[in-house]
Amino acid sequence: MKSAASAMIGIQKSDKHSSDFNSDTPFPFILAGVILVIGFILALITIVNFVVG
Repeated sequence: MKSAASAMIGIQKSDKHSSDFNSDTPFPFILAGVILVIGFILALITIVNFVVG
């Protein structure tokens, strides 16, 4: 989750990035990315509803 979050905002170190790509399976990174994107979208919807409503 931490790796996906840091990659999402662009602050991941290059050694961590290379170790992630050498991982056995990409499924945990894909799952973490989907969860983070859904959470980001829900946070934006909540903020917009709070400001507008």
